[in-house]
Amino acid sequence: MELINKADKYFMETYCQLPVVLTKGNGATLYDNKGNSYVDFTSGIGVNSLGYGDENWTKAVEEQSKNLAHISNIFYNLPSIKLAEKLVNSANMSKVFFANSGAEANEGAIKLARKYSFDKYGEDRSTIITLKQSFHGRTLTTLSATGQEKYHNYFFPFTEGFKHVIANDYEDFVNNLDSSVCAIMMEAIQGEGGVRPLDEDYVNKVIAKCKENDMLVIFDEVQCGIGRTGLLFGFNHFDIEPDIVTIAKGLASGLPIGAVLCNEKLSKVLKPGDHGSTFGANPVASAAALVVLDKVCEEKFLESVISKGKKIKQFLNNTGLELKVRGQGLMIGVQIQGDASKIQKEALDKGLLVLTAGPDVIRLLPPLTINEEELEKGLEILYQVIS
Repeated sequence: MELINKADKYFMETYCQLPVVLTKGNGATLYDNKGNSYVDFTSGIGVNSLGYGDENWTKAVEEQSKNLAHISNIFYNLPSIKLAEKLVNSANMSKVFFANSGAEANEGAIKLARKYSFDKYGEDRSTIITLKQSFHGRTLTTLSATGQEKYHNYFFPFTEGFKHVIANDYEDFVNNLDSSVCAIMMEAIQGEGGVRPLDEDYVNKVIAKCKENDMLVIFDEVQCGIGRTGLLFGFNHFDIEPDIVTIAKGLASGLPIGAVLCNEKLSKVLKPGDHGSTFGANPVASAAALVVLDKVCEEKFLESVISKGKKIKQFLNNTGLELKVRGQGLMIGVQIQGDASKIQKEALDKGLLVLTAGPDVIRLLPPLTINEEELEKGLEILYQVIS
């Protein structure tokens, strides 16, 4: 407890941290400072996509850190150029802007959408529609975009220009349209909002309406992108082409990175001085992200993510417990008859790390590389704790 007491003495009280000090990891297994092991069904909230200790990732990070750890964006650096090419081509987009986090990526997307509309229609067309139960970040602007009332407190005044509509309710979306709307931002699967997937019919109708009115479509892929759902992006399940895509979390498998992708229509909207990021396009983070994309873009790798996700769903649906299981690939929500935070703490005691997504939803985001033995061990612990 000495280390935890020291942390509590010096850290601001922004997290309800669980009483464990993690020191190292291998594959999808983590170890604490006392030598206890834990199967990881969290991957740093969807960040450690390749798990822990991946040899190619470690080698790339080590070599790049020796050569060039950081350089100003006034200059070019080789890893970011390679990453831009691979990312843009893999996503079938046109241009990319690199940032450091999901919130920053979403801020960039908001700025890009508003400038496109300002350049074309003037200053009275800046409203962005988002969905209730969405989550887009913790900056003042991305909190405004987030469609959860519990985050809309204390930090007034918030950024104006957002409307929140009911997810999968096309009529509510249409009823909130007016001449001020320039874009809609949505997650293919609402992660923080309870692991709730969007309906394909709803998405198709919304996008058709946006095209009719030249309103931009932004997909926030911060949590469900980079292979998490079994496809490169969550929106790939709908066979659509957004105008803007934001990514972060799993892109560099543990190093801070974010990115905004846009299509050809928006490729020249932002001009020099319109946006920037000191640490964006960092060479070390870019080198790490290249390793991730090399693996995640392989068809067999994505098939393995789908297969593991099906195994999780099949296991949980066959337990005989009163559970509602939803999600895609290795982004699974388990709605229980009880307190999810209590399950989280009891699972920790038995050697399993899980997340929550609301008072009664357990969220599972294991590393995409988790092996069968780790998966089965974690599921058995989860079953014991819930039952």
